[in-house]
Amino acid sequence: MSISIAEPFDHQAFLKNLTNQPGVYRMYNHKEEVIYVGKAKNLKKRVSSYFRTNVDSIKTRSLVKQICEMDVTVVHSEAEAFILENNYIKKYKPRYNVLLRDDKSYPFIFLSAHTHPRLSNHRGPKKLKGEYFGPYPSAWAVRESLRTMQRLFPIRQCEDSYYRARTRPCLQYQLQRCAGPCVEGLVSEEEYAQQVQYARLFLKGKNKQVIDSLVDKMEQASIDLRFEAAARYRDQIGALNKVQEQQWVSGNQQEMDVFGFAYRNGIASIQGLFIRDNKLLGSKSFYPKVPAESSNAEVFQSFILQFYLAGNKIIPQQIVIPCELEEQSAIEALLTKEAGRKIQFYKGVRDEKRRYLDLANTNADTALESRQSHQKSVFARYVELEQILEFEQPIQRMECFDISHTSGQQTVASCVVFNREGPYKTDYRRYNIEGITPGDDYAAMAQALARRYRDVKDQTKIPDILFIDGGKGQLAQAEAYFEDWKQDKKPLLIGVAKGSSRKAGLETLILAGSHATIPMAGDCAALHLIQHIRDEAHRFAITGHRQRRQKEKTTSKLQSIPGVGAKRRQSLLKYMGGLHGVLQASKGEIANVPGISEELADIIYEHIHN
Repeated sequence: MSISIAEPFDHQAFLKNLTNQPGVYRMYNHKEEVIYVGKAKNLKKRVSSYFRTNVDSIKTRSLVKQICEMDVTVVHSEAEAFILENNYIKKYKPRYNVLLRDDKSYPFIFLSAHTHPRLSNHRGPKKLKGEYFGPYPSAWAVRESLRTMQRLFPIRQCEDSYYRARTRPCLQYQLQRCAGPCVEGLVSEEEYAQQVQYARLFLKGKNKQVIDSLVDKMEQASIDLRFEAAARYRDQIGALNKVQEQQWVSGNQQEMDVFGFAYRNGIASIQGLFIRDNKLLGSKSFYPKVPAESSNAEVFQSFILQFYLAGNKIIPQQIVIPCELEEQSAIEALLTKEAGRKIQFYKGVRDEKRRYLDLANTNADTALESRQSHQKSVFARYVELEQILEFEQPIQRMECFDISHTSGQQTVASCVVFNREGPYKTDYRRYNIEGITPGDDYAAMAQALARRYRDVKDQTKIPDILFIDGGKGQLAQAEAYFEDWKQDKKPLLIGVAKGSSRKAGLETLILAGSHATIPMAGDCAALHLIQHIRDEAHRFAITGHRQRRQKEKTTSKLQSIPGVGAKRRQSLLKYMGGLHGVLQASKGEIANVPGISEELADIIYEHIHN
């Protein structure tokens, strides 16, 4: 049901018709924006509490003053209310709710179910047949684990298309990081299956079982006078022992998440430790956006719900938390239903759980101090910049453009955004520049500016300051674009020209219009802020240019072959494991690619090699 009433909001009329059932309520301001989402076991009782005459919370009083409209959605149970509340928070991002910006999926190590299984990283739905180990807190943690696995167990990690196309062993076989199952006769089916089983046990944390089995095999190989095999087992045991020593935290917990919590001066820091198969897979810091005057319990409970209801991670059986949740039993029941198994919260009061919790709390506190120090530094830089440029209002948003290319080819323009907290990567953009004379940076800048600002409607998306990486020529393009600007808000344009020696601290800052230079000392905090945004724009542009250049490099040799269009090029690259595989392939191997006849294989081979 929905009630829309002109200001001031008539809460008495709204409450009169409100149900006592469980549900979710949304509060709107005069702009019809959702400013708060809440859930309740009893809607009438919960919503009534906001309109009492003796409300203690400053946050609640501020919220109530802004309410112009409310609506509710009735559900069947408290569990449904939790889920719907979480969905609404993700959708509307209300300013008075705690917001966790962590919507990405988490990576796993995947062991495929092929005849010769493959180890790889995986992110997203688990549709492929095989086993999944994790989740890991970052892609870096997965890559490090896969590198370790490559040294320990010679299991293939190559793409299936590359594996199928091999007729001779690749470099990984020569480096003894793969047993070479792609080539017949290099490794027996039994030996490869045994190495896969060792890898499986290792990923499950059963290192001792793997080492004991390898010791038995080494001793048997020595008895049978197979000294080369015994030496291989010896080296494998040594590598496993070394890896075990390097695992800095180990314990007896099969599956557990541990969260540390620190909250001061309006900033919340939550540190997660993720333990699977008796191993600490890694840690991750979270900094949810917290409304003013929020309580510790409210912040942490909101985090837990949003973290586990995102649907992109496995919910462990044990979750160690630093404080009791206000609705702990209901949340346990909800997560148990979501996971399909019993989920329990622990406060880490003894033994191993206490050690893990102390570690997480220490890391959360350290991360909070580091973030506060960073924010103070950024704030000081903004204040100094405002003073130098004589800004009457605080600078809320700055943007910077840069152009990157190689001899005029694959030109890419970047736009990076900074707010009061530093880089705001959600609003970063790259533009592939087309239709200009190669190497014409002025035309590239003009095109990038036009594409960035031609459809801007939200005033908050217009920067207070727009930096242009370059001299007067690039700055002139921005001046020309904004000369006929129709919006009420217009950015201050500043060119950032590198000095003759191109060293940091010797930049020339050029003000639009008068083209006067803005004097700043090399140790000036405001100049450091400008250098930061300029360097970030440069990094972002170069990364985009390299990606575009690599993509064109991959397909350029195949683009001019008669009879080979985009689909056949894609099929060739996929089946052969990339351009290198195509270049190394024989006519017969090319003819085996789906959609490629023997006649076309002759044409492709001759075109590539002649």
